[in-house]
Amino acid sequence: MSKEYYKKRIIDLRASLQREKDAKKRDNERYAREIKSATTTDRKAYFRKEKVTHAASHDRQIESIKREIERAKESLKREK
Repeated sequence: MSKEYYKKRIIDLRASLQREKDAKKRDNERYAREIKSATTTDRKAYFRKEKVTHAASHDRQIESIKREIERAKESLKREK
């Protein structure tokens, strides 16, 4: 692979990372609204659980993208 490929890959991964962070923020805000507007304690508990589950999923995806960025940086160093 070429240096240009790895440079482009890093740029694309950073954009993906930002999109994932934005998605996490959007989901957290949405679940906060749902929790606030829930009328029963069961619904509130359900939304709290969903919020935690989705946040953890986003966190795993963010960490995965960060690892990919590091691998691309290492590959770029090897190309030089």
